[in-house]
Amino acid sequence: MPISRIVKRTTLQASVYEELRTSLIRGHFDPGQALIAQTLAETLQTSTMPVRGALMQLASENALEVMPTGTVQVPQVSISRLQDLRVARIALEGLAGELACERITAEQLRALERNIEEHERAIEHDGLYPMLDKNQEFHFLIYRASQSTVLPHLIENLWLQFGPYMRVLSKHIGAPVSMPFSDNGTDFHYLIVVGLKKKDPVATRRAIEDDINRTVDLLMQLLKVDAADLKISK
Repeated sequence: MPISRIVKRTTLQASVYEELRTSLIRGHFDPGQALIAQTLAETLQTSTMPVRGALMQLASENALEVMPTGTVQVPQVSISRLQDLRVARIALEGLAGELACERITAEQLRALERNIEEHERAIEHDGLYPMLDKNQEFHFLIYRASQSTVLPHLIENLWLQFGPYMRVLSKHIGAPVSMPFSDNGTDFHYLIVVGLKKKDPVATRRAIEDDINRTVDLLMQLLKVDAADLKISK
């Protein structure tokens, strides 16, 4: 096979992978939803081969599950799984925040402050998904500022696995965004920036943990309320 064709196929699969990955992180697919290569290929206007490759890559990252029948699906949500993700996120994201305290630049701090302003406008005017995009942008500005070559990738994988839970959240929060995000959506972000400016790793980690815990605690409540309809396990 000509090298040019191999490169084209690889590039196309990478593009499909990024598209599906972004959709999963943003919670665009239901927990337990089967992802059919042919259907996705039609939606993405491509052939099935790069879609199948992207699905297998996402399955290898625990973002999707391959069932005994061969069907690829979004993982089901569960309270125990959510707790597990909480512990892992707090450990890795807290550590990245601590490292960023000593390594973040003045320019990166200004970018965080601009993000908070944009985030607040999104909460007021743009609805859930733009708000979630700004939230993700804020956090990964910090994790990249840690200058770790390992942590941002691991954290991205955790956010990918967190996607089905964001779907649960999106079904309960419409536009305009309702509490607890409408009034306090960026309060912990302000505290994180204060900690970073003071180069205080303890305060920075605490604010990151509180931010994660608020979302997970809300999801815990939603999962318990929806347990019967969504067939959520403990």
